[in-house]
Amino acid sequence: MSFLDEIKKHDYEEILQRIESKTVSEVERALAVEKLKIEDFMALLSPAAENYLEPLAQRAHRLTLRRFGRTILLYAPIYLSNVCSNGCLYCGFNARNKVPRRTLTLDEIEREARILHDQGFRHILLVTGEAPDLFGNDELEAAVRRIKPLFSSVAIEVYPMETQGYSQMIEAGVDGLTIYQETYDRDLYRGLHPFGKKRDYDFRLLTPERGGAAGLRRIGIGFLQGLGRFRSEAFFTGLHALYLSKHFWRSQISISFPRMRPAEGAFQPINPVSDRQLVQLICTMRLLMPDAGLVLSTRESAELRDNLLPLGITQMSAGSCTAPGGYTGGDRSTEQFAVDDSRSAAQVCDLLREKGYDPVWKDWDRAFLDKAAG
Repeated sequence: MSFLDEIKKHDYEEILQRIESKTVSEVERALAVEKLKIEDFMALLSPAAENYLEPLAQRAHRLTLRRFGRTILLYAPIYLSNVCSNGCLYCGFNARNKVPRRTLTLDEIEREARILHDQGFRHILLVTGEAPDLFGNDELEAAVRRIKPLFSSVAIEVYPMETQGYSQMIEAGVDGLTIYQETYDRDLYRGLHPFGKKRDYDFRLLTPERGGAAGLRRIGIGFLQGLGRFRSEAFFTGLHALYLSKHFWRSQISISFPRMRPAEGAFQPINPVSDRQLVQLICTMRLLMPDAGLVLSTRESAELRDNLLPLGITQMSAGSCTAPGGYTGGDRSTEQFAVDDSRSAAQVCDLLREKGYDPVWKDWDRAFLDKAAG
């Protein structure tokens, strides 16, 4: 049994029709219940719920305060390589894009890491294009071991691995995995990924489960907003999160909300997601998953990120660069996408404090695991 079996129970188009047919009375009922059922979740994702954003936001805010207080965990990505063997039409790293490519050496990776460490970061996300023949498990393990002494938590957002690969990463010091399905629409997925290993929908879909089976402490999922239909994509993301939280309860599940940004190749969103729809998604996901981490990246503008804070967000990136070597400067390679919030980590920290939030640089240490093992 896997999430692949679960998702096969649902027809993508039928789910969309059911969501769009929800009534105002069903929305009001969903807002009144303590714990959402699937039908309630669908109602709050529906067009009928768009006129209830204020009560929806208030509930999400109160629930987040009860579960997380006023803390926001800060993290930053380090891009190790933008070489990729996939043909994802929407990505700046697309193998067919004639752009500068760069893979950092271990010394360069350490220099990037030290800059972020000196800014205060203790949670880091290592990102690569998907070219495991060039930068694979062994190279990634070496990078993790080199920078692990600088950080309390190291997560990865790289090519999908087998369970043994994630076990290798855990041994090196990795404790988190981020992996986006991009779109849960199988037909659309096939068209957007014309070649490369990422074309395998099923293998990618089951990646979080392999990470959970290996024992990763944190697992993050999400869909790339702007590809598939917003409401059905949100439904399957929530269904996926529920499945993972039930079957891998030792892992903390987090959900990210990436919207498409300008990137090399000039791919345009197929189904753009508005600010109001993003608000609806974040709030509804908080009500469905009260204990999940909700993550907002620098893809969004500074103003919007500031306004989305009270709606359920618990983790934010800050001062991000999406190109290898971006923090040290020098020869800049192609970015995966253009960031929108260009504020420094210190500026984001100041803003959080002004709004009454407590920026958290570190909420985890691997020593907890070592102590438990002893």
